[in-house]
Formats: sequence, structure tokens, C-alpha cells
Amino acid sequence: MIPIFENLRGRSAAITGGSGVLSSAMARELGRQGVKVAILNRTKESGEKVAQDIIDAGGIAIALPCDVTETESIVNAQGTIVDRFGACEILINGAGGNLANAITTDEVFDLAQDQVERSFFDLDMAAFSSVLELNLAGTIGASQIFAKGMIGHPGATIINISSMSAFSPLTKVPAYSASKAGINNFTSWLAVYLAKTNIRVNAIAPGFFLTTQNRHLLTKEDGSLTERSNKIIAKTPMARFGDPNELLGTLLWLLDEELSGFITGITIPVDGGFMAYSGV
Repeated sequence: MIPIFENLRGRSAAITGGSGVLSSAMARELGRQGVKVAILNRTKESGEKVAQDIIDAGGIAIALPCDVTETESIVNAQGTIVDRFGACEILINGAGGNLANAITTDEVFDLAQDQVERSFFDLDMAAFSSVLELNLAGTIGASQIFAKGMIGHPGATIINISSMSAFSPLTKVPAYSASKAGINNFTSWLAVYLAKTNIRVNAIAPGFFLTTQNRHLLTKEDGSLTERSNKIIAKTPMARFGDPNELLGTLLWLLDEELSGFITGITIPVDGGFMAYSGV
């Protein structure tokens, strides 16, 4: 079991997209560490189970509605957290996702193929823009509002959630890849901008984990792996998908100022060696 990080006890944290598979694992662990956790989702109901899990385990948590694409919604959530928990010292930007109309059917455009369900030329630009808005603009907007309230609080930290597709774009998901690449760039930019306020800004880039959002791409209806999954496993030296709990050590290390107080502006892959492997 992960040890208790005493420096985190009593702090308050907001996690956007907090009911997602990866974000909820982070939320539950922070609750176990004695952090007061606010689970932020577009609908309050989607975060209530995670908050209740934390409460049932002896922690402190609330679920709040928050749409990271709407400034007023973020402002309202931040205000409620301050009222309930005091200053928010930790922000985890976990809200994100993709849309089917922003995904190509095939990995490459083949001139010899007569019909294609959805090529790059058929992508819905409204859906493409929505993916950019949710993943990138949502991270920027939440950081803008929460970081302002973090100034002057020792140990304040922002953690953004990146992706393998930020470093090398994955096929089929151009909008998602572009937005996650933007998160890496923004993480470095904001870290520099806020360096003299002592707010540290870093990102975690998960490798491949089965989540609600990607399950339809990675598994078939019978639960077996898709062709895409087999390619991923072949490119991952550890030859498996990650478990959400395997993100938690990196998260806690980045949050604990005594352990990582001179670290800001980086994106850490937690990927089973995916980025390190050349394929040969």
C-alpha cells in the first residue's frame, strides 16, 4: 500500500472530470491521504458516488457541478470549494475526452479504397472544436480561475493530465492528439509564468489504460482486444495496459513539495515503456 504523505493531510483539492476512471482513482487516494477533495463534473450526480466512497472510507469530499468549458460554472465551483474547505491548494485538470465525429475511421487515407465511413475530409469541425475546447481550453480556463486563488499558499500545485498522443499523435484521433499536445505546451508555459508565485505546474501523461471513453476503441463487444489494442500492447515493453492505481505514486510525489519542490513545467509519462520503445 502507498504510504501516507503527511505533507498533504488537511490540504484541499479540486479534480475536474473527477468521476472518470483515472481521475476517480486519484480522488480516492487523495481522500485516503487526508486531503479534502472536491469532485467536479458536468453533472453533480456523476461525481457523488466517488465523493461518497471517500466519505465512507473516512475522508472528506463533496461533489459539485462544473462544466470546464463555461467560465461561470468554474467560478461557482471554485467559490463553493473555498466556502466549504478554505483555499483550494491543489488542482487536477482531469476533464477531457473525445467525440466520434472527430475520429477518422481508418488510420491512413487509402486512394485504392472506394468508400470510407469517416476520413479526415469528413470530420465534423464543430466536433473537432469541441474536443479542443474541452481538453485544452477547459484545462486553461480551470487553471486561470483556480490558480488566482492559490497565490500565497505554500505548496500550491496544478497537475494537468496529458496523453501519449501529446508526444506522437495517435492515428484516428487528430483533435484529441492536438489538444493533448497543447496541454504539454501549456503546462510548461504556465509553470514559467507562475514560478515566482511558488505555484508549481506539472503534467502526467498516462500510457494506455482501459477507461469508459476508450473502451470501444480497445475492446470488442465480447471483451477481447481489438486490432488497435494489439498494436498498443506490442509497442508497450511491459506488454499490458496500466492499472489506474499505478498513476498514484507519481501524482503524490508531484504534489508533495518536500519531495518535488524544485520540479515544475514537466510532463511525466507513466506508460510501461511505450515512449521508450522504437519498435525494433
